[in-house]
Amino acid sequence: MTARTPAQDWPVPIGEAARRAGVSARMVRHYESLGLLPPVGRTHSGYRQYTEADVHALQFIGRARTLGFSMEEIRKLLGLWQDKGRASSHVKRIAQAHINDLGERIAAMQAMQRTLQTLVACCQGNDRPDCPILDDLAAAPESSRAISPMG
Repeated sequence: MTARTPAQDWPVPIGEAARRAGVSARMVRHYESLGLLPPVGRTHSGYRQYTEADVHALQFIGRARTLGFSMEEIRKLLGLWQDKGRASSHVKRIAQAHINDLGERIAAMQAMQRTLQTLVACCQGNDRPDCPILDDLAAAPESSRAISPMG
């Protein structure tokens, strides 16, 4: 069981909210500017004041970012998280689309890796100026398709 911060410790300034959420104050302001957080209260001096709910939302956003969700996906997920009448199928659809996108990006990166491995294997790596790596990079798109993962 995790200990909860006493109610009297809320609200907190931006630096403390960022620390508790595990993000930077700069990112907190960025998330606010994107509308991912509702407008927060301010002191008479104009300093932002964050509630426990705000910090929890920041933690949610931070975790979603570590899983690679885009800001638009996070916006949708936040809305669903805050909607207690949501259907989990909507959440699953977003997560599955993200999994599919990750799979495509991984496949593209693996193809790039294979291409570079082939080019490195073809390079003698000696004192001569001949270099198939540079030749491939300098080749016209049609010429490099035989090796390129995107071709």
